[in-house]
Amino acid sequence: MCGIVGYIGPKDVVPLIVEGLRRLEYRGYDSAGIAVAGIADNPTLLDVRRAPGKLSNLESVLRDKPLHGTYGIGHTRWATHGRPTEENAHPHRDGTGTLVVVHNGIVENYLALKRDLIARGHRFVSETDTEIIAHLIEDELEKAALTVPAPQLIEANTAEAIVTAPASPIPLEEAVRRAVKRLTGAFAIGVLSAREPNKLVAARLGPPAVIGIGDGEFFLASDVPGILHHTRDIVFLNDNEVAVLTKEGVTYTDFEGTPHTRTPQRITWDPIQAEKAGYKHFMLKEINEQPRAVRDTTLGRVSLDSGEVFLPDLQLTREDIQKATSLTIAACGTSWHAGLAGKFMIERLARIPVDVDYASEYRYRDPIPGSLGLLITQSGETADTIAAQLEMVSKGTPTLAICNVVGSAITRKASGVITTNAGPEIGVASTKAFTAQLTALFTLALYLGQQRGTVTPQQSKQYVAELAEIPRKLEEILRSVDDQCSELAKSFSTARDFLFLGRGIHYPIALEGALKLKEISYIHAEGYPAGEMKHGPNALIDETLPVVCIATKDPADPTSVLKYEKTLSNIQEVTARSGRVIAIATESDPIEHSHLTGLVEHTITIPQAPELLLPILEVVPLQLLAYHIAVRRGCDVDQPRNLAKSVTVE
Repeated sequence: MCGIVGYIGPKDVVPLIVEGLRRLEYRGYDSAGIAVAGIADNPTLLDVRRAPGKLSNLESVLRDKPLHGTYGIGHTRWATHGRPTEENAHPHRDGTGTLVVVHNGIVENYLALKRDLIARGHRFVSETDTEIIAHLIEDELEKAALTVPAPQLIEANTAEAIVTAPASPIPLEEAVRRAVKRLTGAFAIGVLSAREPNKLVAARLGPPAVIGIGDGEFFLASDVPGILHHTRDIVFLNDNEVAVLTKEGVTYTDFEGTPHTRTPQRITWDPIQAEKAGYKHFMLKEINEQPRAVRDTTLGRVSLDSGEVFLPDLQLTREDIQKATSLTIAACGTSWHAGLAGKFMIERLARIPVDVDYASEYRYRDPIPGSLGLLITQSGETADTIAAQLEMVSKGTPTLAICNVVGSAITRKASGVITTNAGPEIGVASTKAFTAQLTALFTLALYLGQQRGTVTPQQSKQYVAELAEIPRKLEEILRSVDDQCSELAKSFSTARDFLFLGRGIHYPIALEGALKLKEISYIHAEGYPAGEMKHGPNALIDETLPVVCIATKDPADPTSVLKYEKTLSNIQEVTARSGRVIAIATESDPIEHSHLTGLVEHTITIPQAPELLLPILEVVPLQLLAYHIAVRRGCDVDQPRNLAKSVTVE
């Protein structure tokens, strides 16, 4: 959620950190700050600037009162404790003003800790839980020495603290290790102290923290895009791990001080993928990247000649798969919608019963997990999904993961992984990660079906051939419907409510369409199973309500044809009550098409595909419709209010 960027090396640190924070804006934030040290003629000087609101406000402060140095740390805050004000912005200082902390996460026992620290003479100046961490580290330093020379302090508790101090009584990393063991909750922190020049300390329990290894320079970040322009050699910190960055390199220990050896991973993302590349918004760029994302997710995993699916990182034997009696999927938000669609794919092709759970609810009902677990996550660091995975593992269930980030927490804990290869997704509202997840789920379903003998070789070849056509069909949709969605936005951008309807595997896409619209346009939108209209939602329909109906079909699939016919009946129910219908339909014969268009106000047409692959195509017009409506309403498309890209705390 919050963004963290730290640096130690020969370069001027301020432009580098601000640039990194800019690349992490997609995570969502309401204030920003930076702490800098390493000025040549005063190596123990510590200087801080903070500002509420957008990063541009911090940049304005920095223009008025410039900073320079060779190591430092910056932060963009997403409020959990306290209002988005300057005094609540990070970095936060200890009571002496010689140490600063940035933090992503929540300290659950902060009130008890705060009471104890106040009783010991500490004074707090913010409403945040993060300030507690700085004071805990200070407390550990005080305990480590009978006397601590008084620091020279100038305006320590203002937005422009300038502090010099003598050396620490114990190493900073030891004080951090002792302090974090007193915390309950989730945290990724970065710490620097005026008492120990040229050192950054990071610790992690829950939210992500990554270390970048450069040529004579070293980086700390809360996510890879923040430092990808400077290095592709990354170490993902593990839970209960501390990293110490100096000019000589990086060392790792656990919270007990036991040394760890870590080998960097090479990130293959092109940094340009994280830029807008001429598009007005990241979201629009990522919508248009979906053909490539689907193509890359299938690349090397399917054979057009034999129809065979290859998932070498799944680490399941044929016997394991054949013995599986059920599968439990846990995910959040858009990934949960992908899981719902995946249920139809897996049950149809592999004949394994599938349950789909909200990860945020999973561990609170004493669940009975399936014989296999599957976690779906874009970041691999979603706190609720990690908790669901731990619940499954604790009950002896092997877990698989579908994830976009290699080396993330969930992939490290999983027995097997399918990476989605969508590249970095910057827009808060997920688009290409969703279609890549659907693609990964389809390949998984087909693989399981092949291993269980529930899909014939001929069926496999047909499915793989159809899957190979999906990127081309996505390109066709992007060419043909963008202008149409832009025009529709003119008519529907003032609507107060929307209803999205779908049947079977198309119902999760209705949910996803509603989510995209509400996320970025702030219009109330609801997805609903089309067959449930008579059981309540019909009461909402009047001449002001836009209703988006997914009325697609696979003519070769009798069940799909039946669903289509039933959906036409639902459309007639809506139009009979003066509802305004936008239909998502597949190409069909002219007579049938004219019948549908005669029923509805607007029709968006997509290419034909097998029933189980139609969701990948259907969602694109819904993404574009949401995008153009949000743009017309003047909304912040890439950074919608109150939302964060990576939800790394509960």
